[in-house]
Amino acid sequence: MENLTNFYEGLQPAVCRACLCARGAAPGRRPGAELFPQGRSAAQPRGSGGLDTQDPAPQPRTPSGGEVWLLSSAALGHWTAGAMPVGGLLPLFSSPAGGGLGGGLGGGGGRKVSGPAALRLTEKFVLLLVFSAFITLCFGAIFFLPDSSKLLSGVLFHSSPALQPAADHKPGPGARAEDAAEGRARRREEGAPGDPEAALEDNLARIRENHERALREAKETLQKLPEEIQRDILLEKKKVAQDQLRDKAPFRGLPPVDFVPPIGVESREPADAAIREKRAKIKEMMKHAWNNYKGYAWGLNELKPISKGGHSSSLFGNIKGATIVDALDTLFIMEMKNEFEEAKSWVEENLDFNVNAEISVFEVNIRFVGGLLSAYYLSGEEIFRKKAVELGVKLLPAFHTPSGIPWALLNMKSGIGRNWPWASGGSSILAEFGTLHLEFMHLSHLSGNPIFAEKVMNIRTVLNKLEKPQGLYPNYLNPSSGQWGQHHVSVGGLGDSFYEYLLKAWLMSDKTDLEAKKMYFDAVQAIETHLIRKSSSGLTYIAEWKGGLLEHKMGHLTCFAGGMFALGADGAPEAMAQHYLELGAEIARTCHESYNRTFMKLGPEAFRFDGGVEAIATRQNEKYYILRPEVMETYMYMWRLTHDPKYRKWAWEAVEALENHCRVNGGYSGLRDVYLLHESYDDVQQSFFLAETLKYLYLIFSDDDLLPLEHWIFNSEAHLLPILRKEKKEVEIREE
Repeated sequence: MENLTNFYEGLQPAVCRACLCARGAAPGRRPGAELFPQGRSAAQPRGSGGLDTQDPAPQPRTPSGGEVWLLSSAALGHWTAGAMPVGGLLPLFSSPAGGGLGGGLGGGGGRKVSGPAALRLTEKFVLLLVFSAFITLCFGAIFFLPDSSKLLSGVLFHSSPALQPAADHKPGPGARAEDAAEGRARRREEGAPGDPEAALEDNLARIRENHERALREAKETLQKLPEEIQRDILLEKKKVAQDQLRDKAPFRGLPPVDFVPPIGVESREPADAAIREKRAKIKEMMKHAWNNYKGYAWGLNELKPISKGGHSSSLFGNIKGATIVDALDTLFIMEMKNEFEEAKSWVEENLDFNVNAEISVFEVNIRFVGGLLSAYYLSGEEIFRKKAVELGVKLLPAFHTPSGIPWALLNMKSGIGRNWPWASGGSSILAEFGTLHLEFMHLSHLSGNPIFAEKVMNIRTVLNKLEKPQGLYPNYLNPSSGQWGQHHVSVGGLGDSFYEYLLKAWLMSDKTDLEAKKMYFDAVQAIETHLIRKSSSGLTYIAEWKGGLLEHKMGHLTCFAGGMFALGADGAPEAMAQHYLELGAEIARTCHESYNRTFMKLGPEAFRFDGGVEAIATRQNEKYYILRPEVMETYMYMWRLTHDPKYRKWAWEAVEALENHCRVNGGYSGLRDVYLLHESYDDVQQSFFLAETLKYLYLIFSDDDLLPLEHWIFNSEAHLLPILRKEKKEVEIREE
């Protein structure tokens, strides 16, 4: 858009106005010009486009007029009677005598070019500029068109049997009959259930509607005057500048806050000697991981336990110390006091966010912001609050998009953001922009400034305005148009923690955020109807949905959902509470099977339910294990909510597998293939191994009064955030 603005500023106002306005065009008539290649009749059928058979030859506006007309992007596509609006053709120049550029190019009315020298060099240059502007506008219009996959995928939405509930799958209790037919048009009567012709007609109508809307938006944009475009650009720049000033101005100092001592952080020894011994073993594992990080990679982001050096992911840019910040609350909970003090000193002296580097907004938020907030709420050390808010301010420019949906990547110095180039035409990712809510609400709470909360509440506003295909949330959303990208739905990678944060936003608000609750249970109902299936042997799994077709694959990341379903059971309608608890148990069993069916007894990155296999990875690039915590997370919630001893048994199996196959002299390493007889190490000790995997295991073998679920919420990186209650109510709870 900046290039476009510069171009307009370089042209004379009269020229620009002529370029972009169809002045005085008579209704029902299309002004004409010789815009067709030499030797091709204006009435000759077009070889591409496939929309109409012939194009009527354009006619001049008046016999004596000197205006040359330039086709808009809509007009170039095809000529159909009555299909072209009055402004569909744009005048290039007007010459009262038919001379100059207008005369040189004149079409219709018997006017011809007087000779090869009719166009002077200046006129050729101006003409080149005008056509350059036209091409620029055409490319600009692309940004107003929906993702092509959105138009095409509609054909597949209901034509595939994958959308129909599987024969062995029934919607859970309380599922509504209208959910199965949600893909039909909501503005007309529904056809007969399962009628493929009605479904196809509905999809074609929706495609036509999207296509017409896209053309309308493109035409409106192309017909704007240069002055209007310049004004819009200036207004947008002014708004962004005001947002930036507003984001930075209030943070010259933090208001004083009264630190409330945390509830349930005193760690008692379990009464059962066997459980006490197992918990002590997990603490020893934490010491082994931490001491090797300290010895070989102190101050760097992560440890390479085989090479015994530092490892840094591009996700963090030049920010250092990911393992230190990620491990803070685990150190505190395990009462590793000396290690916690060492980590605090490093944060105070070395943690620096003034770096010229591009970072992942999502990863930095859940690991660094979440880790610092948790450390503050546990210890009351002011340095953690200060650093958390400082980093939060640094992340605010990511929200400077037309829709307010944040960029995935942000340069910490310049404030310039962008999205992953592979993400559906530059879309933002659901699991990334949907996993900011908990931390940003707490940033507003601790800073006294509502800007953080406003940013994440706007994300909900955008989402609630959009129509959800089948009630599902696609993984891609364009931050410029505010529209969905390609229709790929997953409760695993790209989608997972969005659903987690809807539930936890409601819980963290002391169950007052009813909007989050409704969004969560509506989403879960759609997930159960369209994604949850049972294998032939009775294993419940969550498939992925791609434009209406199911892929019977479940990722390790998806295994968090067992704990999510169980945690949300208490807030479900009474008739559904037991159902969701049982659904959580079924997912936990499936994920345990994915572990149990490998040689290493550790789960692969993804496993499938097709081709005669169940809960097994069939592709080489899905057989690795990188110390992920999601299965331990579900075991922890299921243990806390049911106290079924099998969850402690399964957790201990995982501890033994980690010790047998991932522990090395220099720490803990991920594995390249969990089905091999001998270990093939990836040589990375992920920071989330200390933040999540070991923390969840420690809690499984601790009493329930350590971090009770009625007082604490775990963010997506297992960092602790207290439930936000009114101060009076918090005091009353502590007295009780």
